[in-house]
Amino acid sequence: MVLNGLDLLLHDPSACLNRRVGLIANQTSVSAGLDYSWSLLERSGVRLTRIFSPEHGLYSTEQDQISVDRQPDTGCEIVSLYGSSAQSLLPDRTHLEGLDLVLFDIQDVGSRYYTYVNTLALFMEAAQGLDIEIMVLDRPNPLGGNLIEGPLLEPAFHSFVGVMPVPVRHGLTAGEIAHFYRDYKKLDVNLSVIPMLGWNRSMLFPETGLPWVPPSPNMPTFEVAEVYPGMCLFEGLNLSEGRGTTMPFLMSGAPFIDPFELAARLGALGLEGVVFRPTWFRPTFHKYRDEVIGGIYLHVTDHARFRPFSTGVAMTRTIMELYPDRLSFLDGVYEFNDTVPAFDLLAGSGVIRSKILNGDSVESILSSWESDEAGFAAVKPNFHLYEG
Repeated sequence: MVLNGLDLLLHDPSACLNRRVGLIANQTSVSAGLDYSWSLLERSGVRLTRIFSPEHGLYSTEQDQISVDRQPDTGCEIVSLYGSSAQSLLPDRTHLEGLDLVLFDIQDVGSRYYTYVNTLALFMEAAQGLDIEIMVLDRPNPLGGNLIEGPLLEPAFHSFVGVMPVPVRHGLTAGEIAHFYRDYKKLDVNLSVIPMLGWNRSMLFPETGLPWVPPSPNMPTFEVAEVYPGMCLFEGLNLSEGRGTTMPFLMSGAPFIDPFELAARLGALGLEGVVFRPTWFRPTFHKYRDEVIGGIYLHVTDHARFRPFSTGVAMTRTIMELYPDRLSFLDGVYEFNDTVPAFDLLAGSGVIRSKILNGDSVESILSSWESDEAGFAAVKPNFHLYEG
């Protein structure tokens, strides 16, 4: 079984002793025995001063884009890094006072949109120039560490779902991406990583032997994490991404979709490693609450060949072709941004949306980010902490 950075630190907590320690954590911050890190650290003699929680809260009780204001008591001060404004994403300087060391111990899912490593990046920015060490207790990238997919983030599309100029599926662990971001931003921050033991880049999460603890309310299984880099795009469309069901992101649809017609069109595209099963479902909350809607259930049949981002883009292009007067890109506030459409924030630029609206072929759209992938693939190994 892979040993996480937390378990290795607990084996020898000397790096934390006699220091005032902060902890960025949520319910995924557990040992191999599924005990919470904050309790284990205190039992090991670590002086835990403050806990910082990311989006969704310490126990992941809140849905997406919901301000986290009240949290269960742990016996330690808890500071939310996800409130009602963009400013709340950064720790206040007063919350950094009195700290010598801040541990980051949260399970990421390997997608640029997912906000936990973005919280780490913003925390590093807030701590630069201060005499505070940021120590990442590394955990696996559930999608492995080799495959990358998708376009790079353009600077004008920076947001909380796009902090780093990396492809959507970046193939880095939290510790690796922290080193990448420090180098990219030239941050004056004391960064260290406790690497995992036994993890290699070819491993998907089920191969690690570790228990899956849902990182957020709509990330219940590894199977959901695997499709997320593509299906999260539907948050920027008037399509249900399956929130309000037991299989978010694996299911998607809308009242105007004929699931059998859509499944036939998607099947004809020849996308590898996935089968599109037509289905009907009724979300209990979020988009189309309590309505029976038609859509698709994704079945991944080949992990090595499946490309989630390409699948999400191809689905969007095909639905636009079938329902040009019904499908729309959403405007409004998305992750504290009200000037750029949510789809573009997620995609990292306006290019893909423009190509879809222009009627470009699926093949030409999917080939449009190949140069971005190649460029990142050349840089990425500089930050690898693991072989494989």
